[in-house]
This record gives sequence, C-alpha cells and structure tokens, in this order.
Amino acid sequence: MHEMSIAIEVCRIAEQQALAAGPGAGSVVAVGVDVGESAGVELSSLTFCLETLLADPPFAGAKPVIRRSPGDVLRVSYIEVDDGRPND
Repeated sequence: MHEMSIAIEVCRIAEQQALAAGPGAGSVVAVGVDVGESAGVELSSLTFCLETLLADPPFAGAKPVIRRSPGDVLRVSYIEVDDGRPND
C-alpha cells in the first residue's frame, strides 16, 4: 500500500510548511492534494490514510482535500492554516 507512504510525505510537507510560517502561525485546517488520473494512486486508500494521519497532532483534525487532475501529477496544492484571527 504505497498510499500510506504518500500520505506520510504529504503530512511531512504540511508540517514543515506550517513550522516555517513561524511560531503562532496557527494550526493546519486542510491539506489540498492533486492526484493525476494516471498517477497510479487509489483515491479511497489515500483519503483513508490522510484522514488517519491528520487526525493526530500536530494536525488535530485537518481535512484532506483531494482533487483528481489529468495526467500523472501528484502534489500538495495548498495548506490551509487557521491563525486564530478573524477572516481577512
């Protein structure tokens, strides 16, 4: 099941980017992932793996948002962070 390896890497990237934003940057709310139709990734397995990993700290319930794309793309498209401030 290589989807777990992909999910672990997606979480590593999300955590790294959240920490790079600096102290007090907030918590990760959602992680967007683009998955190509030809990427060889089972979406239901990837979704399950991401939901499982994102349920634990440091994410505490962040939601995976997986979007199907053409080709063989596989990338983290965005990381949504709640900084605790009212919407700008």
